[in-house]
Amino acid sequence: MDRSIINKIVLVAVLAFAFVLAPVYYQVVDGNVGSDHFIGTAWALIPAVVAIVLALVTKEVYSSLFLGILVGALYLAGFNLPVAFDLLVNTSGEGVGFIESPDIGIVMFLVLLGAMVALMSRSGASSAFAEWASKHVKSRVGAQIATTVLGILIFVDDYFNCLTVGSVMRPLTDRYKVSRAKLAYLIDSTAAPICIIAPISSWAAAVSGCLDGTVYDGQGFEIFCNAIFYNYYAILTIIMVFMVILLNMNFGPMKRFEEDAEKGILHSHVSEGHEEIEVVSNPRGCIFDLVLPIVSLIVACILCLLYTGGFFDGVGLIEAFGDCSASVGLAMGSLAALVFSMLYYCVRKVLTLDDCMKAVPAGFKAMVPAILILVFAWTLKGMTSALHVDVFVNDLIGNSGELMKFLPAAFFLLGAFIAFCTGTSWGTFGVLIPVVAGVFSTNYDLMLISTSACMAGAVWGDHISPVSDTTIMSSAGAQCNLIDHVATQLPYTLLVGMVSCVSFVFAGFIENKFVCLAMSVALLFVSVYVMKRIDSTKCPEDGETADR
Repeated sequence: MDRSIINKIVLVAVLAFAFVLAPVYYQVVDGNVGSDHFIGTAWALIPAVVAIVLALVTKEVYSSLFLGILVGALYLAGFNLPVAFDLLVNTSGEGVGFIESPDIGIVMFLVLLGAMVALMSRSGASSAFAEWASKHVKSRVGAQIATTVLGILIFVDDYFNCLTVGSVMRPLTDRYKVSRAKLAYLIDSTAAPICIIAPISSWAAAVSGCLDGTVYDGQGFEIFCNAIFYNYYAILTIIMVFMVILLNMNFGPMKRFEEDAEKGILHSHVSEGHEEIEVVSNPRGCIFDLVLPIVSLIVACILCLLYTGGFFDGVGLIEAFGDCSASVGLAMGSLAALVFSMLYYCVRKVLTLDDCMKAVPAGFKAMVPAILILVFAWTLKGMTSALHVDVFVNDLIGNSGELMKFLPAAFFLLGAFIAFCTGTSWGTFGVLIPVVAGVFSTNYDLMLISTSACMAGAVWGDHISPVSDTTIMSSAGAQCNLIDHVATQLPYTLLVGMVSCVSFVFAGFIENKFVCLAMSVALLFVSVYVMKRIDSTKCPEDGETADR
């Protein structure tokens, strides 16, 4: 049967189940359809299930999340349409509401971050950095390390990372005969993986927001920071990049592309639908125009987070971070950094005031997709919380004993599967993290590990998905064919993903972040050693070249 027909059947079946079967079932059972039938029961899972299944079938996260929200509103209202509508739009505190007041700070942070990105892009800082790098990098390995280091330094946003690193480093990697496929791999491996473990980033704000309204309300930023050491996929991916570079470890399709690159065949290609990304040329720009705004953003956000946590009123450093308001602190810090950057560029006459002000709407436009996903994810989270899915799940598996220990690995694989099919990490966060908070409402340690597993799995799935925006932008920034990029990086990502999955199994039983991280790194080194030994026993055929 044709795949599209199967998808349509699944789509109709899911919608019929959610919208028709539920009211009919209770009408037949007791002649009454009320919200009490759905709260704290298996039906409380249906909104999230609808969002997940529809996202997998349609590969469209916005409409899928909205339909999941609609199902939740109808269940809460007992299929009373006026009441359901009131639940969606009521922000007085009695209803779920689309956006709660603490979330506005996260939206402000994303808008201001977009403006910062636009400012740095227009200042000519990228061109200045490329010129500086060309004078200090003297080898093929050095060019790859410089690319990776730049990707790590630009941790505030994955879009900015992809668009900047490729355009800045491409001339340098071309000079030292690094294939475009390898450049795309380096870009992709230091975009989302570094953002998901950086406390000052748009991703940290998104994850923190997903926990608001759950039993861990107000602890989102603290949980994100504590979960960093459990984010095995992100950490191991970055370690893997350095191992690939330093050990010259090219296996799978990447090996053929790198052999061609040494002969001068880089396989340059601009993916269909993407224009070549050019570095903005500004004779007044310098490397500090890139460094100072990023440093100011980091410093300002950290100080503002400490301020909201009471650090300047005598509260200890750790306690201040734990009690801080991520939404308020990040919004205040990003606003301060934006004002500083504008003044800095104007004083140096790198940009005019008019250029700076034009960056604000441009940055807002770039962040609209992220904001839209967050709004839907927050609302779906509110629906599932109001339906008390945590009560049902805890009653179902609360006494399952050692089976609970395997749930972090299960959430990791589920998150990877959803992100792979939909091409979005943020949508995956919005669906899974509130469920994790409900499942482990009384077990903080396993909640922490499972939350990190959701983040790690979402990044893994996004990393290997051909429909992912970061995958597409990485290939475009490197001017590498999209399918070539996906195929060449797949062996590396699969290896790191499998090691991460095993590590989450260990973490579920050991629950010690430092011991488990050390074990995961050791397991990665053993796996790489085995792969390198296997690869060394293979004799490539003479004259073998990569398919164009």
